[in-house]
Amino acid sequence: MTAKRTLAPPAATRWHPGPPSPFRRASVGLLGGSFNPAHEGHLHIARLAIERLGLDEVWWLVSPGNPLKPVAGMAPLAERFASAVSRTGRAMRVTDIERDLGTRYTAEALPRLKARYPRLSFVWLMGADNLAQIPAWKDWSLIFHAVPVAVFARPTILKERCQVLLLRGSGTAVCPKG
Repeated sequence: MTAKRTLAPPAATRWHPGPPSPFRRASVGLLGGSFNPAHEGHLHIARLAIERLGLDEVWWLVSPGNPLKPVAGMAPLAERFASAVSRTGRAMRVTDIERDLGTRYTAEALPRLKARYPRLSFVWLMGADNLAQIPAWKDWSLIFHAVPVAVFARPTILKERCQVLLLRGSGTAVCPKG
């Protein structure tokens, strides 16, 4: 059994992924959001993704601005970033890389992340509540073709059989066993 690898030192302020390893393709879950504030549900999804999907890391992508959420009541990026850092656990990193990529939408950010980190294998992570509103996302179908998407049930609708549903662009769905 191989030990889980850490791709970069722990985040204290603005962390951005380091150069990819030339030796193996690491698997990274991407948990995007406003994190206004970060909460236990975000941590639950990240932990479950690492456990059930066998991910090396989960990157919390703090959005510079969520086009689907009102600006009123949205904390500044630095405050939301700090909130996310305070909630992360083992094998989790917080980044505002979307700001540097100049992207506002997930469908735009994913191809840029894949181009910047070609040796990483990404999985988009989302709660079932976000899946229900995905038709409102810009170019949402491109997300499902860019990377596998893992959908996590909320504890209130949790089914014993499947806590995570992994969707692929081909239309297949897998319930990974932990």
